[in-house]
Amino acid sequence: MVRTAVAEAAAMAARHPRRIAATVLTVLAGFGVTAIAIAPLAPDAADLPRRLVTEVVEPEAIAPQLEALAGHELKLERSEVTRANDTADSLLRRLGLRDPAVAAWLRTDSIAKRLFSGRPGKMVSVSLDGQGQMQRLVARFPVDAEGSGQMSHFWRLTVEDSPAGLRSSIIAAPLESHVRLASGTIRSSLFAATDDAGVPDAVAVQMTEMFSTEVDFHRELRKGDNFSVVYETLMADGEPVAWNEGVGRVLAAEFVNASKTHQAFWFNEGKGGYFDANGKSKKRAFLASPLEFSRVTSGFAMRFHPILRTWRAHLGTDYGAPVGTPVRVVGDGVVDFAGVQGGYGNVVQVKHSGDRMTVYAHLSRMDVRKGQRVEQGQRIGAVGATGWATGPHLHFEFRINGAHQDPLRIAKASETLELDSSQRPKFAQLAQRYQTKLDVADDLRGLAGRVD
Repeated sequence: MVRTAVAEAAAMAARHPRRIAATVLTVLAGFGVTAIAIAPLAPDAADLPRRLVTEVVEPEAIAPQLEALAGHELKLERSEVTRANDTADSLLRRLGLRDPAVAAWLRTDSIAKRLFSGRPGKMVSVSLDGQGQMQRLVARFPVDAEGSGQMSHFWRLTVEDSPAGLRSSIIAAPLESHVRLASGTIRSSLFAATDDAGVPDAVAVQMTEMFSTEVDFHRELRKGDNFSVVYETLMADGEPVAWNEGVGRVLAAEFVNASKTHQAFWFNEGKGGYFDANGKSKKRAFLASPLEFSRVTSGFAMRFHPILRTWRAHLGTDYGAPVGTPVRVVGDGVVDFAGVQGGYGNVVQVKHSGDRMTVYAHLSRMDVRKGQRVEQGQRIGAVGATGWATGPHLHFEFRINGAHQDPLRIAKASETLELDSSQRPKFAQLAQRYQTKLDVADDLRGLAGRVD
């Protein structure tokens, strides 16, 4: 049937070729009319009138311009960061200011002298007039003595030149905080992964602290483990802070280790602390390590003693670190001994509740004395190589009723706290807000940190 219809159409086309051609042209003409109907109605640019406008511009005379420039008050701003061996003269020299009166003021004024006390890394800026005379010097540095940058304020120290002479002042000003999100995947090490994600080392160290009693970052990391983090970046008077890599506190973090998810959220009630999604504190009675994240060189096990040349039990944990690295007490307690003790060299022993004691040996310095009460995280000395030590490291022991215990196992099993019922609704809202940010951070995996 179809073949018959096609054959009849072909025969008709053969009998009436001109009629069919005229019909096709009519249809095409209809399309052409339609195209013309929707064409733009704007006039052709070639038909628009054109005209040339000429105007003479007279430049202003040079003399008035020079006079105006001479009347303009010039001001030069220069910035520097203090160094460990800085003096008033060396700092001012780097700032381009050679003024004996200012240098003498920085050396003798009780407020100005704080510029050279404590930790280096203070942000200093100076304003000079057109003659190179100082108008104002401002130094900005963290309120907390250790310079962790995790406080809400910074010191603003100002030295000004007034008609009455130089004067100094210092106030605590609020830091500006911006939230940043990031995530990454472990390929070789935690710090390699945070570097790839554009996350500062200071943030990585905080994450190890938050999860130290759940994840052994020395021995339990697996390729493919991943993390998401929400943290603060800090500004002082609109300038990124120079201390602690410009970051403040980690606000929330998630770490997936061996397919197990660990979470921590900062909750600022009272002293503030980190809690998991169920409101259980991440802080335990004992820290997992007396040092910030460091490599374990000898664990709690049998070993070949490098000096005695015999196999014997190693009843503690050794942490390799440079001389001078701060050593902190792992729990609240009272110093039972601080002095020299045979092969231990300089050693500090701290008594804790429940007949527990911790030992910190081979120290280069001791910052506590016998009978002194200490709080968890407080600095008690510094890494050294005193006593029987083949190199700088900290030897750390944990004893219960005189018996040596594995410090990491004790830290994981130590007591913890939970939020009370009155705080839980507020915490739940906060945790949900941070969880949303962590989910966004996870979507950024493989990219550098982004500001929220």
